[in-house]
Amino acid sequence: MKKDEFVKLGLDEETAQKCADASAEELKGFIPKSRFDEVNTEKQRLETTLKERDTQLEILKSSNDDVAALKQQIETLQQENRLKEQEHAKEIRQMQRVEVDNELLSAAKAKNKKALSGLLDEIDDAVELEEYRKQRQQQIDALKKSEETNFLFQEENKKISLKGASLGESGVDPTGQPVDVSKMTYDQLCEYYSQQ
Repeated sequence: MKKDEFVKLGLDEETAQKCADASAEELKGFIPKSRFDEVNTEKQRLETTLKERDTQLEILKSSNDDVAALKQQIETLQQENRLKEQEHAKEIRQMQRVEVDNELLSAAKAKNKKALSGLLDEIDDAVELEEYRKQRQQQIDALKKSEETNFLFQEENKKISLKGASLGESGVDPTGQPVDVSKMTYDQLCEYYSQQ
């Protein structure tokens, strides 16, 4: 957590800074879940690809066909492998985009991420991740400002200040005499409490 988050929880500035430093120190050895998922998916894909290529080589070894047929079979296998690579790159790109969406919606304090993600426009697949992040942030900001969708975001915590008598204090008028609020009219009570 960051310092301002600790302050929002009610800690003083010094304690909040110490907690933020301790939190940052604790998280130094960790990697984000999105990066873990990306690497794990890549590892599984590579293992599957290796098994497929071994199988393909065994088929080619056992083949007693002529050279032209073998060349054709190799070209077909290479084309299939290229298509699989493209599909895998698309999966990774989609995982990264979903993670960006979740991160931006969390930062915008979305009440319901699924509902909001349905309102977001599609962004071209050719767009790089940083540009995607910028475009998505613009869309989220527009939804946050719109009167039709701003209720889907949590409002910032605003401190409410109330004027009037404080709990535990006795009612005393400016002259030092006790005040009997039971004999006051509503307008007099409002005036009395607004001056406190």
